[in-house]
Amino acid sequence: MILDSVSGSSTVTGQQATSDRNQLQDDLNKFLTLLVSQLQHQDPLEPLDAHEFTSQLVQFASVEQQIYSNSHLEDLLAAQKGADAAGAVNYLGKTVQVESDTLKLENGSAGAGYALTEPAAKTTVTVTDSQGRAVYSTAGETGKGSHDFVWTGSDGNGTQLADGLYTVSVDARREDGTQIPVTTTLTGTVHAAGFNQGAVTLDLGGFEVPLESVLAVTAPPAAAEDESASSVLAALADLL
Repeated sequence: MILDSVSGSSTVTGQQATSDRNQLQDDLNKFLTLLVSQLQHQDPLEPLDAHEFTSQLVQFASVEQQIYSNSHLEDLLAAQKGADAAGAVNYLGKTVQVESDTLKLENGSAGAGYALTEPAAKTTVTVTDSQGRAVYSTAGETGKGSHDFVWTGSDGNGTQLADGLYTVSVDARREDGTQIPVTTTLTGTVHAAGFNQGAVTLDLGGFEVPLESVLAVTAPPAAAEDESASSVLAALADLL
């Protein structure tokens, strides 16, 4: 479950902080024992330098404070991850539009969106496979704003390609040949949520996107709301 990952991460960081504090306390106890022993057996004619010991005690206290501060920061980060994870549950069953260049070909059909920040003189939409090879290219829309791109899965020779994940890129140019910034988007239904390298991700059916890439969320049709609600309740039940 998604929150299990958060709990596990929090436990690891918490254990590390506790271990650091215990190690520091052990070192401090040894230092104090050594200090007392040296004071008891010091030469009255050549007493130990109290200033040096005081300086070392201050250093121990400073390191201890840093460890406690790091521990509190780790707790705050773990709490934030937990909040993000809980929020991700609300996306289950909903349709999201995300910023992504992934193109999922399924049953001979794939779709993506792209937005131009200004009118273009020429726009080219290119699809590449997992090996980075261009398998399809076509002229795109040149007007400012959002546009849709639909691909039937055939390459430049008309051969139908296998279903799977591809990459779409849009190259938009001005009259002088300079490039115009383009944002590519993907729309899909959230099937699951999880963690990947410490970040919350949403599963859109075979591939994951980071939660932070979500641009828009659409509620499911009324017929699917009951099923979505059941999924949310089941997910929450697993967390309790």
